[in-house]
Amino acid sequence: MKSFILAFCLLVGLTAGSAFSEENKAPVRVAIIGLVHTHVRGFLPQALTNAEVQVVGIVEPDRELVAQFARLYQINTNLFYGSLEELFAKTNVQAVATFTSTFDHRRVVEACAPRGIHVMMEKPLAVNMEHARAIAAAAKKGGIHLLVNYETTWYSANHAAYQLVTEQKAIGELRKFVVHDGHGGPKKIGCPPEFLKWLLDPVLDGGGALPDFGCYGADLITWFMHGQRPTSVFAVTQHLQPDLYPRVEDEATVVVTYPKAQGIIQASWNWPYNRKDMEIYGQTGYVLVPRGNVLRVLKGDQPEKETQMTIPPLTGPEANPLSYLAAVVRGDIKPSGLSSLEVNMTVTEILDAARESAATGKRVDLPRQAGALH
Repeated sequence: MKSFILAFCLLVGLTAGSAFSEENKAPVRVAIIGLVHTHVRGFLPQALTNAEVQVVGIVEPDRELVAQFARLYQINTNLFYGSLEELFAKTNVQAVATFTSTFDHRRVVEACAPRGIHVMMEKPLAVNMEHARAIAAAAKKGGIHLLVNYETTWYSANHAAYQLVTEQKAIGELRKFVVHDGHGGPKKIGCPPEFLKWLLDPVLDGGGALPDFGCYGADLITWFMHGQRPTSVFAVTQHLQPDLYPRVEDEATVVVTYPKAQGIIQASWNWPYNRKDMEIYGQTGYVLVPRGNVLRVLKGDQPEKETQMTIPPLTGPEANPLSYLAAVVRGDIKPSGLSSLEVNMTVTEILDAARESAATGKRVDLPRQAGALH
């Protein structure tokens, strides 16, 4: 196991070394589209101070929200625009980071793609496969890169687990994944009104806890399965807090099956605490990711005792979404893995099938050919 830690640290070091060449490059001109997704409150202050990007505009039609953000982050109001059209007319933007409702992702991509503007959006990709296919078609026609941002993409332990499981084959052939994501519920944890307005709308969000947190598990499992689509999906959803969430589910369990493996996705607004953790089981051992920087490993060739390790943070282009977006726009790297359109088309297909399964009470068998990107 020490050899793995050394190898991973060396990998991180090599990635860090490549970052030095970025210092002399002009920052990528980025705009923020929408302020109604609460993740923007973590992303925006980082974008304003990251040397790899320059925020050239923020699009938000809600003037009260604009005043709130201008005051909160000490931003000149001249940086704000009321529409995408006004932004395009007055700036030379290279990429956008989207914090609208999930339903509006399609509108943003279809506006940016003809102008050659790359798009990063907060998870998930789309409210359904119809929107996902339209997004993919627009991106292809416009020749732009499209990225989906998940918090878990930047967890160093997830990447260390991937290296152990898929590259080193440390636990043999994969058999089962169990992914837990969620919290006590958006109202209970105090999400702001502009977020709740669309998050609790079955049209604007595509559901409740299922798309909000089910997408994390679908993304991670699809990545570990090298993009392979499941053969079937079965889901159960519940309204355990109908007084708070009358229109959308607050509890979801999804089972995705593969010819030789199974994934269980547990998405919930009912956890007693915040969760984004994962269990991976193979023929000869397991890898657990209880926190973003911690691994617990048990291999079949060892005594039945876990090895726990703390994984150093990722560096270079893979360190955070802003560095990754800048590297993609510059052409230094190509989108792949957790953020990629290909993986997230499969994520959307899984979520669509899960909605259908939950509504009918039946397993949904996926067609052999996805048809999404063809």
